[in-house]
Amino acid sequence: MPAAQTASVGLLAVDVGGTKVALRAEASGRPTFDRTFRWPPGADPAADLAMLDAEVAALRAAWGPVHTVGIAMPATIEATGTVLTWPGRPSWVGLDFAGACRRIFPDSRTAYADDGDLAALAEARHAGHDDVVYLGVGTGVGGGVVLGQRLVPGHTSAEIGHMVVDLDGARCDCGRTGCLQSVASGPATLRRASLARGRDVSFDDLQAGLRDGRPWAVEAIHASCAALAATVVSLSELLDPAVAIVGGGFADGLPGFVPLVGHTARLTARRGRPPPVVRAAALGGLSSLHGAVALARDLVTTSTHLVVEGSR
Repeated sequence: MPAAQTASVGLLAVDVGGTKVALRAEASGRPTFDRTFRWPPGADPAADLAMLDAEVAALRAAWGPVHTVGIAMPATIEATGTVLTWPGRPSWVGLDFAGACRRIFPDSRTAYADDGDLAALAEARHAGHDDVVYLGVGTGVGGGVVLGQRLVPGHTSAEIGHMVVDLDGARCDCGRTGCLQSVASGPATLRRASLARGRDVSFDDLQAGLRDGRPWAVEAIHASCAALAATVVSLSELLDPAVAIVGGGFADGLPGFVPLVGHTARLTARRGRPPPVVRAAALGGLSSLHGAVALARDLVTTSTHLVVEGSR
């Protein structure tokens, strides 16, 4: 598309979550449009998609035409476009997501990708680094890999949260034992703290316990950071990234969490192969939304196998 045409292209980013969806539309000469809405109760895919369709229609009516759409998705989607797994909204399993995209965005060039991958892409571009690994710590552990400014492996998502870090560890939501997510996610950390304390621990309790140096809080956090550091080091041995970025709402809400991951990773350094610098995510909870913007922008001038063309 010629430069004169790309300047006025309407870009839409959709960050799909288990409980809410964020929309962001951008175009030269038009104000940026931001909107967040919660899924309707009941977790019915038809109702969910009807709400998304209505929100997109309202956006178009208020803001203007949309030419390309980038979607950040936490679900595992097979090559045909069907949802295979999504613990956040299990009722979506079996949904023809590619077909839904064609119906909701019939006049737009649309692509979707894993939310962790897109967060990695956004953080890499924001930091100005070609090679980055990203770990997002929240309800689960997501992540992505960017090498040479491109997502790797590209044909599927980088499931960093399901790297096995402890074969004798806890059972993961995926059904396997010992995944990073089963050790270092927010819920896993809170369960460990609750067990050590002898009663339920909320996130606010954990924050206060960490601030006050309570052993049950400190030890629970240390175990999570150690698992994340081991993952950073292992990825470094394979990929040699310049930077490892740790984000997600859980990590962002605990002062000292990311520095502890970095410190623990540095302790494992071997001669000639130091681990990458570990930094906190600069975009915070908006990493995957910004990644969806980048995906929509890339669609203007490039092609990707994840494109789902609308019926015109």
